[in-house]
Amino acid sequence: QVQLVESGGGSVQHGGSLRLACRASGYTYSAYCMGWFRQAPGKEREGVAAADSDGSTNYADSVKGRFTISLNNAKYTLYLEMSSLKPEDTAMYYCAIDLGCRGSPSLIRTEYDYWGQGTQVTVSS
Repeated sequence: QVQLVESGGGSVQHGGSLRLACRASGYTYSAYCMGWFRQAPGKEREGVAAADSDGSTNYADSVKGRFTISLNNAKYTLYLEMSSLKPEDTAMYYCAIDLGCRGSPSLIRTEYDYWGQGTQVTVSS
Protein backbone atom coordinates (compact mmCIF):
# COMPACT_ATOMS: atom_id res chain seq x y z
CA GLN A 1 0.00 0.00 0.00
CA VAL A 2 1.39 3.36 -1.04
CA GLN A 3 1.60 5.87 1.79
CA LEU A 4 2.49 9.55 1.72
CA VAL A 5 3.27 11.55 4.85
CA GLU A 6 3.68 15.31 4.74
CA SER A 7 5.53 17.48 7.24
CA GLY A 8 6.81 21.02 7.61
CA GLY A 9 3.69 23.13 7.63
CA GLY A 10 3.18 25.96 10.07
CA SER A 11 2.41 29.63 10.54
CA VAL A 12 4.56 32.42 9.13
CA GLN A 13 4.24 36.10 8.39
CA HIS A 14 3.88 37.65 4.96
CA GLY A 15 7.24 37.35 3.20
CA GLY A 16 8.38 34.38 5.24
CA SER A 17 9.55 30.95 4.16
CA LEU A 18 8.65 27.33 4.85
CA ARG A 19 9.85 23.98 3.62
CA LEU A 20 7.43 21.09 3.17
CA ALA A 21 8.47 17.47 2.88
CA CYS A 22 6.57 14.38 1.76
CA ARG A 23 7.92 10.91 2.43
CA ALA A 24 6.58 8.13 0.19
CA SER A 25 6.62 4.42 0.89
CA GLY A 26 5.09 1.17 -0.31
CA TYR A 27 6.02 1.12 -4.00
CA THR A 28 8.97 0.21 -6.22
CA TYR A 29 8.23 2.11 -9.41
CA SER A 30 11.27 3.67 -11.02
CA ALA A 31 9.32 6.21 -13.05
CA TYR A 32 6.70 8.34 -11.37
CA CYS A 33 5.55 11.88 -10.74
CA MET A 34 4.83 13.59 -7.46
CA GLY A 35 3.07 16.84 -6.88
CA TRP A 36 2.00 19.39 -4.32
CA PHE A 37 -1.57 20.58 -4.25
CA ARG A 38 -3.35 23.00 -1.94
CA GLN A 39 -6.88 23.65 -0.86
CA ALA A 40 -8.14 26.75 0.89
CA PRO A 41 -11.51 26.78 2.68
CA GLY A 42 -14.33 26.99 0.18
CA LYS A 43 -12.06 26.56 -2.82
CA GLU A 44 -11.15 23.72 -5.17
CA ARG A 45 -7.94 21.78 -4.67
CA GLU A 46 -5.37 23.21 -7.06
CA GLY A 47 -2.01 22.06 -8.33
CA VAL A 48 0.96 24.03 -7.05
CA ALA A 49 4.03 22.22 -8.35
CA ALA A 50 4.97 18.80 -9.68
CA ALA A 51 8.12 16.88 -10.48
CA ASP A 52 8.99 13.60 -12.13
CA SER A 53 11.69 11.07 -11.35
CA ASP A 54 13.77 12.34 -14.30
CA GLY A 55 13.97 15.84 -12.86
CA SER A 56 11.34 17.69 -14.89
CA THR A 57 9.24 20.19 -12.99
CA ASN A 58 6.02 22.12 -13.49
CA TYR A 59 4.68 25.10 -11.54
CA ALA A 60 1.44 26.99 -11.26
CA ASP A 61 1.80 30.58 -12.44
CA SER A 62 0.86 31.85 -8.99
CA VAL A 63 3.98 30.34 -7.38
CA LYS A 64 6.60 30.61 -10.12
CA GLY A 65 9.73 32.30 -8.84
CA ARG A 66 8.69 31.81 -5.20
CA PHE A 67 8.35 28.03 -4.77
CA THR A 68 10.85 25.33 -5.66
CA ILE A 69 9.97 21.66 -5.90
CA SER A 70 12.55 18.91 -5.68
CA LEU A 71 12.41 15.13 -5.60
CA ASN A 72 15.00 12.96 -3.89
CA ASN A 73 14.55 9.61 -5.62
CA ALA A 74 16.92 7.78 -3.28
CA LYS A 75 14.91 8.85 -0.24
CA TYR A 76 11.51 8.77 -1.97
CA THR A 77 10.98 12.24 -0.59
CA LEU A 78 9.41 15.27 -2.22
CA TYR A 79 10.16 18.79 -1.04
CA LEU A 80 8.60 22.19 -1.56
CA GLU A 81 10.65 25.23 -0.66
CA MET A 82 8.31 28.19 -0.29
CA SER A 83 9.56 31.75 -0.02
CA SER A 84 8.04 35.22 -0.24
CA LEU A 85 4.87 33.70 1.15
CA LYS A 86 1.64 35.65 0.83
CA PRO A 87 -1.64 35.41 2.78
CA GLU A 88 -3.25 33.93 -0.33
CA ASP A 89 -0.87 30.95 -0.02
CA THR A 90 -2.74 29.95 3.15
CA ALA A 91 -4.18 26.48 2.61
CA MET A 92 -3.90 22.82 3.44
CA TYR A 93 -1.07 21.44 1.34
CA TYR A 94 -1.22 17.86 0.07
CA CYS A 95 1.34 15.75 -1.72
CA ALA A 96 0.32 13.13 -4.22
CA ILE A 97 1.89 10.53 -6.47
CA ASP A 98 1.09 9.58 -10.06
CA LEU A 99 2.46 6.08 -10.66
CA GLY A 100 1.61 6.05 -14.36
CA CYS A 101 2.86 9.45 -15.45
CA ARG A 102 4.39 9.90 -18.86
CA GLY A 103 5.93 13.12 -20.04
CA SER A 104 5.57 16.43 -18.22
CA PRO A 105 4.49 16.17 -14.54
CA SER A 106 0.88 17.21 -14.27
CA LEU A 107 -0.88 19.76 -12.06
CA ILE A 108 -4.24 18.08 -12.66
CA ARG A 109 -5.41 16.38 -9.48
CA THR A 110 -7.27 13.56 -11.26
CA GLU A 111 -3.96 12.33 -12.69
CA TYR A 112 -2.77 11.34 -9.22
CA ASP A 113 -3.32 7.97 -7.60
CA TYR A 114 -2.48 8.39 -3.91
CA TRP A 115 -2.63 11.32 -1.51
CA GLY A 116 -1.21 12.32 1.82
CA GLN A 117 -3.24 13.64 4.74
CA GLY A 118 -2.09 17.22 4.26
CA THR A 119 -0.18 19.82 6.25
CA GLN A 120 -1.51 23.27 7.07
CA VAL A 121 0.27 26.43 5.92
CA THR A 122 -0.94 29.73 7.33
CA VAL A 123 0.48 33.08 6.22
CA SER A 124 -0.51 36.14 8.20
CA SER A 125 -0.46 39.68 6.85
